[in-house]
Amino acid sequence: MAKWHGISRRKATGGRLKRPNRYRGKRRTEISSETQYAFVGSEDASKKYRKNAGSQTVRVTSAHTVNVHSKDGKTTRSIISNVIENSANLNFVRRNIVTKGAIIQTDLGKVKVTSRPGMDGVVSGVLIEE
Repeated sequence: MAKWHGISRRKATGGRLKRPNRYRGKRRTEISSETQYAFVGSEDASKKYRKNAGSQTVRVTSAHTVNVHSKDGKTTRSIISNVIENSANLNFVRRNIVTKGAIIQTDLGKVKVTSRPGMDGVVSGVLIEE
Protein backbone atom coordinates (compact mmCIF):
# COMPACT_ATOMS: atom_id res chain seq x y z
CA MET A 1 0.00 0.00 0.00
CA ALA A 2 1.41 3.36 -1.03
CA LYS A 3 1.75 6.27 1.36
CA TRP A 4 0.19 9.64 0.65
CA HIS A 5 2.14 12.76 1.65
CA GLY A 6 -0.40 15.38 0.63
CA ILE A 7 -2.00 18.31 2.40
CA SER A 8 -4.41 17.37 5.17
CA ARG A 9 -7.99 18.55 4.89
CA ARG A 10 -8.24 19.06 8.63
CA LYS A 11 -6.83 21.62 11.02
CA ALA A 12 -4.67 20.74 14.01
CA THR A 13 -7.77 21.07 16.21
CA GLY A 14 -9.67 18.54 14.10
CA GLY A 15 -11.91 20.98 12.28
CA ARG A 16 -12.31 20.89 8.51
CA LEU A 17 -10.46 23.24 6.18
CA LYS A 18 -12.92 24.62 3.65
CA ARG A 19 -10.40 26.45 1.46
CA PRO A 20 -7.95 26.27 -0.36
CA ASN A 21 -7.84 22.48 -0.75
CA ARG A 22 -11.53 21.63 -0.81
CA TYR A 23 -11.73 20.79 -4.50
CA ARG A 24 -8.16 19.59 -4.87
CA GLY A 25 -7.54 15.86 -5.28
CA LYS A 26 -4.51 13.73 -4.70
CA ARG A 27 -1.49 14.17 -6.96
CA ARG A 28 0.82 11.46 -8.20
CA THR A 29 3.83 13.35 -6.88
CA GLU A 30 2.42 13.12 -3.35
CA ILE A 31 2.28 9.33 -3.39
CA SER A 32 5.42 7.54 -2.25
CA SER A 33 6.39 3.92 -2.69
CA GLU A 34 6.80 1.34 0.02
CA THR A 35 10.01 1.31 2.03
CA GLN A 36 12.59 -0.93 0.38
CA TYR A 37 15.05 -2.50 2.80
CA ALA A 38 18.49 -3.78 1.81
CA PHE A 39 18.72 -7.36 3.02
CA VAL A 40 21.93 -9.39 3.22
CA GLY A 41 21.64 -11.91 0.41
CA SER A 42 23.54 -14.29 -1.82
CA GLU A 43 23.95 -11.74 -4.63
CA ASP A 44 23.84 -7.99 -5.21
CA ALA A 45 20.48 -6.79 -6.52
CA SER A 46 19.09 -3.31 -7.02
CA LYS A 47 15.91 -1.76 -8.33
CA LYS A 48 15.17 1.49 -10.17
CA TYR A 49 12.40 3.76 -8.94
CA ARG A 50 10.79 6.75 -10.61
CA LYS A 51 11.18 10.16 -9.00
CA ASN A 52 9.71 13.55 -9.82
CA ALA A 53 10.13 14.82 -13.39
CA GLY A 54 10.85 11.29 -14.62
CA SER A 55 14.30 10.96 -13.06
CA GLN A 56 15.30 7.68 -11.48
CA THR A 57 16.92 6.52 -8.27
CA VAL A 58 18.50 3.16 -7.51
CA ARG A 59 17.80 1.23 -4.32
CA VAL A 60 19.62 -1.85 -3.08
CA THR A 61 17.25 -4.76 -2.51
CA SER A 62 19.86 -7.42 -1.74
CA ALA A 63 23.45 -6.79 -0.61
CA HIS A 64 26.21 -9.38 -0.93
CA THR A 65 29.32 -7.18 -1.17
CA VAL A 66 30.43 -3.91 0.42
CA ASN A 67 32.99 -1.32 -0.71
CA VAL A 68 35.38 -0.99 2.23
CA HIS A 69 37.40 2.24 2.44
CA SER A 70 40.63 2.12 4.42
CA LYS A 71 42.52 5.00 6.02
CA ASP A 72 45.28 4.92 3.41
CA GLY A 73 42.75 5.75 0.68
CA LYS A 74 42.34 2.31 -0.87
CA THR A 75 38.97 0.70 -1.53
CA THR A 76 38.38 -3.05 -1.61
CA ARG A 77 35.26 -5.14 -2.06
CA SER A 78 34.40 -7.58 0.68
CA ILE A 79 31.63 -10.13 1.16
CA ILE A 80 29.00 -9.43 3.84
CA SER A 81 28.28 -12.31 6.20
CA ASN A 82 25.70 -10.77 8.57
CA VAL A 83 24.61 -7.67 10.48
CA ILE A 84 26.10 -7.38 13.97
CA GLU A 85 24.61 -4.11 15.22
CA ASN A 86 22.11 -1.57 13.94
CA SER A 87 21.21 1.49 15.98
CA ALA A 88 18.27 2.34 13.71
CA ASN A 89 16.21 -0.64 14.85
CA LEU A 90 17.02 -3.71 16.93
CA ASN A 91 14.87 -5.90 14.69
CA PHE A 92 17.05 -5.00 11.69
CA VAL A 93 19.85 -7.10 13.21
CA ARG A 94 17.62 -10.15 13.41
CA ARG A 95 16.30 -9.60 9.89
CA ASN A 96 19.80 -8.81 8.44
CA ILE A 97 18.79 -5.38 7.10
CA VAL A 98 21.62 -2.99 6.14
CA THR A 99 21.14 0.74 6.77
CA LYS A 100 23.48 3.67 7.27
CA GLY A 101 25.34 3.33 10.56
CA ALA A 102 24.90 -0.44 10.74
CA ILE A 103 27.90 -2.54 11.74
CA ILE A 104 28.31 -5.58 9.51
CA GLN A 105 30.66 -8.57 9.63
CA THR A 106 32.78 -9.04 6.49
CA ASP A 107 35.83 -11.02 5.39
CA LEU A 108 38.08 -8.09 6.38
CA GLY A 109 36.45 -7.64 9.80
CA LYS A 110 33.80 -5.30 11.19
CA VAL A 111 32.67 -2.51 8.86
CA LYS A 112 30.48 0.50 9.63
CA VAL A 113 28.17 1.39 6.73
CA THR A 114 28.56 5.01 5.60
CA SER A 115 26.32 4.99 2.52
CA ARG A 116 22.54 4.92 2.38
CA PRO A 117 21.66 1.73 0.47
CA GLY A 118 18.07 2.79 -0.08
CA MET A 119 19.16 6.11 -1.62
CA ASP A 120 22.62 5.56 -3.13
CA GLY A 121 22.17 2.14 -4.68
CA VAL A 122 25.45 0.82 -3.26
CA VAL A 123 26.75 -0.34 0.13
CA SER A 124 29.95 1.39 1.26
CA GLY A 125 31.64 1.51 4.64
CA VAL A 126 34.79 2.05 6.67
CA LEU A 127 36.77 -0.59 8.50
CA ILE A 128 36.48 -0.48 12.30
CA GLU A 129 39.84 -0.80 14.01
CA GLU A 130 39.76 -3.06 17.06
